Amino acid sequence: MKDIYLKYKEIINYLVIGVLTTLVSLITYYILVKLFLDASNAIQLQVANVLSWMCAVLFAYFANRKFVFESKNSHKLKEFTSFVTSRILTLLMDMLIMFIGVTVLKFNDKIIKLLVQVIVTIVNYILSKWFVFKK
Repeated sequence: MKDIYLKYKEIINYLVIGVLTTLVSLITYYILVKLFLDASNAIQLQVANVLSWMCAVLFAYFANRKFVFESKNSHKLKEFTSFVTSRILTLLMDMLIMFIGVTVLKFNDKIIKLLVQVIVTIVNYILSKWFVFKK
């Protein structure tokens, strides 16, 4: 079991951090739409989406830096900027899918948000590995 973990450590750790990041995003989103914002309002839906994204990105940067990619880059601000930039791309994808799925097609916002998180997690790994934390 240890050999398997060591062989696939980066991917396994990314999946664990991805699940935790998704939880941060979903919990933040659900709290916002339950207590403060109306998901049936297109603007408020996107406000909740962006705020949940911001919380998730902050968590993801520090967790990925330390536990997944084990970055030793001394240029943390540049690395963080690259990380946020790559996440902005997936945020735009997230927002588009949420708009189409919830506002246009009238699907349940919580189900669409969960589906979006799976897609975003995969794209974020690729961007992080190839552009942000490249060795």
